[in-house]
Amino acid sequence: MPEQTTGASRPTLEAVAAHAGVSRATVSRVVNGGAGVRQHLVDKVRKAVEDLGYVPNHAARSLVTRRHGAVAVIIAEPEFRVFSDPFFEQQVRGISRELTAHDSQMVLLWVEGVGDHQRIARYLDGGHVDGALAFSLHSDDRLPALIARSSVQAVFGGRPPVGSGLSVPFVDCDNRGGAREAVRHLVSLGRRCVAHIAGPRDQTSALDRIAGYHDVLVDPDPALLCQGDFTRESGARAMAELLDRRPELDAVFAANDLMAAGALHTLRERRLRVPEDIAVVGFDDMDSVVRDTEPALTTVRQDIEGMGRLMVKLLMRLLQGRSDAAPASVITQTSLVRRASA
Repeated sequence: MPEQTTGASRPTLEAVAAHAGVSRATVSRVVNGGAGVRQHLVDKVRKAVEDLGYVPNHAARSLVTRRHGAVAVIIAEPEFRVFSDPFFEQQVRGISRELTAHDSQMVLLWVEGVGDHQRIARYLDGGHVDGALAFSLHSDDRLPALIARSSVQAVFGGRPPVGSGLSVPFVDCDNRGGAREAVRHLVSLGRRCVAHIAGPRDQTSALDRIAGYHDVLVDPDPALLCQGDFTRESGARAMAELLDRRPELDAVFAANDLMAAGALHTLRERRLRVPEDIAVVGFDDMDSVVRDTEPALTTVRQDIEGMGRLMVKLLMRLLQGRSDAAPASVITQTSLVRRASA
């Protein structure tokens, strides 16, 4: 008979091993995420864990494995941006779900100012977490390099800046290819004056989308490119500025959905019809944004939640020391979602 447990005692590794009919060492490897256990044995151990309600002693496990069951998730933006931009919500959701699947906790950190950079670096070096995931990084601050030099393994969301010398693995979408597809679509509709509302130039995603715009429109009028900061408000301001500069423009590609939504607001205020007068394309395909646009927004889709999951999977490969972990960077594909705005 397998070892029975009472409500007053916690099931032990030995009890799980007896219940599953395997050795204690096999249970330990499965519970601690080790490799080299055949799948049918993994399934038996997991069922025994569930049947007995076994809960690992994380304090004891960390002494043996030097693992803490926690991962730092660093968003290089201030708190108000983190909670107002649905992009971060979707990416964190993907990260959280994948960490849960790996029995690991998320420690969420964000950046209110440059003074937080050293604080985050000290935290990473303090032995509190097993690894770090960082995204929305900016090329003009020291945070990416501090994370890369920390004592923990890290994965970036987004390609590190060219020339930065950082070799941290990353997950990104094909920003340049997605932008090309958006602008080609506008050109295919017969639009002759296509503007671009760009994201901040200290982020590689924005630079890649600008490059995709220039891939199609090789030498556009500089007045057709206007700077935003990935917020709805900046999209509205940029659209107004573009209309004042070039009232004859007939299409605009915005570097994210929030700026596209802001552009649509300005176009309504100016009593311009979309897409009859001006066609609009965004980038992201975030449900919480596109479902409220009028008309429905044509946009480039990237799998934001899936990219968050991929970041965790790559980090887990690094933490397990798998020989196939490097190079680990992944570029995911994008696709144009055609709706009424273009």
